[in-house]
Amino acid sequence: MDLRAIAMGLVFALIWSSAFSSARIIVADASPLFSLALRFLISGLLGVTIARVMGQSWHLTRAQWRATILFGICQNALYLGLNFYAMQTIEASVAAIIASTMPLLVALAGWLLLNEQLRSLGILGLLAGFAGVALIMSSRISAGVDLFGVLLCGIGALALTFATLAVRGATSGGNFMMVVGLQMLVGSAALFLAAPVFETIHIHPTLPFVLAFTYTTLFPGLLATLIWFLLLDRIGPIRAATFHFLNPVFGVAIAAILLGEKLGPLDVAGVLITTLGILAVQLSRQPAVKPA
Repeated sequence: MDLRAIAMGLVFALIWSSAFSSARIIVADASPLFSLALRFLISGLLGVTIARVMGQSWHLTRAQWRATILFGICQNALYLGLNFYAMQTIEASVAAIIASTMPLLVALAGWLLLNEQLRSLGILGLLAGFAGVALIMSSRISAGVDLFGVLLCGIGALALTFATLAVRGATSGGNFMMVVGLQMLVGSAALFLAAPVFETIHIHPTLPFVLAFTYTTLFPGLLATLIWFLLLDRIGPIRAATFHFLNPVFGVAIAAILLGEKLGPLDVAGVLITTLGILAVQLSRQPAVKPA
């Protein structure tokens, strides 16, 4: 892995992890589902426009349309929608920790349900990763965390895990930015339908809201996604996925710095254990180096 790829991976992980803190700021001044639907509408239109400027077509393959719709519903509407809704009552750091279990859930489901090989390092990583999350959640539960919000984040992580397993290999065929833009528009449509059913729609356009909304739309919404696809093209999905191990550390650190969320000794220990567990799982999935 070259230095440019490492730099791209670090920037991606940092931007992606910051989305939880910016979402927490957004939901303090706006109804979560409606504001997320509006964000996806803007990001999706920008993504499709950029894709057209790049010469990409919206005439996708059947597999790409399947991936676009499935990810639009599972990732954008369910995963992010449930996280936004939950962050009305739980801290950004809690949402970041639960979301970081997705690589662990994908590896566990692939091992148990799809008979994928998982080396001893990966099994130890799964045990460590889930133990770290359990350690963090035990301290948060004793401190009175909202369990309904935790449940929503957990369902969101499962929805993204299902989508990740269901569309493996279905995104080949180019037009990546177009697929990203259309996914966001699918998620936007679903959330615009859900918002009036589950919440009272309101927006208070304070300065923190405007800054957080603009940042979330442009950086985690578009820039991080573009970096991710460039990274996939450069080093492949298995090596690129290794950078997800940084999400717990970055997510909790940004929430502490930006929002002043407190971290106890058990939180720090749990984050480190979870991070090492995710890293072990991802390293165990790397292809073995053949002797020369």
